[in-house]
Amino acid sequence: MWVGVAWGVAVLFVIAGIVVFVTGLAGGVTSAAPSGSFAPGQQSTVTIDPGDRPALYLTRGTQVSWECQINGNAKLINVPANQTVTVNDTSWELIALINAPAAGDYQVTCTIDPSAPTRFGVGSDLSTAAGGIVGGVAALFLLPALGVLIAIVWTVVVVVRRGSHRKRLAAGG
Repeated sequence: MWVGVAWGVAVLFVIAGIVVFVTGLAGGVTSAAPSGSFAPGQQSTVTIDPGDRPALYLTRGTQVSWECQINGNAKLINVPANQTVTVNDTSWELIALINAPAAGDYQVTCTIDPSAPTRFGVGSDLSTAAGGIVGGVAALFLLPALGVLIAIVWTVVVVVRRGSHRKRLAAGG
């Protein structure tokens, strides 16, 4: 019975590892995407913390040229690679990193050419998602390994104790 319990614990650790992996992966990607959006030509006040590695995203149906400004000595740094994150059926394309001198509220205004259904939003750099993803991958391997290790140790202890108990009974005591 106790050996079965030990391996049941191992199965629970495997399931926990998978659950933590999936939630870490989903949470990492979702945390990078913008939580709100604004239209071209609309001035938006966004709260930015440089420690969160803020980034500017664009969602669009067609190819457009864009231009954005940000106040308060913050700078927009164009990104050379095309990076996209999809959340709730909305694809956000990373278009610029925001280099802000300090945490606070900043006004962002963006325009596009030609006119098209487009939204802008401020989220986090995709590298911030790596923390959740790496943590999820670590949990995927470490939790099951820990569960199996516990089960092996538990099994060895039970088998050794049963063996010594049987020897005592056989010896008459």
